Amino acid sequence: MGHKFGRGMGREGMMMGGWRGGGRARRGDIKFLILDVLATGPRHGYDIITELENKSNGRYRPSPGSVYPTLTLLEEGGFITGDASNGKRVFTITDAGRELLATKPADAASEDQDDGIDLRSSAMKLGAAVMQVARGSDVASQQKVLEILNAARREIYKVLAESE
Repeated sequence: MGHKFGRGMGREGMMMGGWRGGGRARRGDIKFLILDVLATGPRHGYDIITELENKSNGRYRPSPGSVYPTLTLLEEGGFITGDASNGKRVFTITDAGRELLATKPADAASEDQDDGIDLRSSAMKLGAAVMQVARGSDVASQQKVLEILNAARREIYKVLAESE
């Protein structure tokens, strides 16, 4: 590709699985997410982090440790510019950045669409209920919940096995 940011060449360790869930995504996808945010207008780093969280309905909040190094690399590559404004560094996408954004792979493009299934939120609610039982229930209730969780885990692994 000739750019510092060839496909999969980012240094950042991005936390997310596209917009659809948690976990780790492919290395390098965060550059497209950042460029996508900057294509709507200039922003500083914290605004970018907040916008990525908003676009994912709260399911993905990139760490500053993944965003700021990526901003530096994008700036060094000429894909964005950074200027100081009110004590903050504000980033703007360049024409080269728009060209790079246009090369976003189709599989990365499909990841930024919310499919409406919020597994993370459901898992968090389940975890909260389990912790409530763990803190305030008798041993018999805890044993029953343990059996339910073990059965659910087995069922989830069956689903995974079917999808491979």
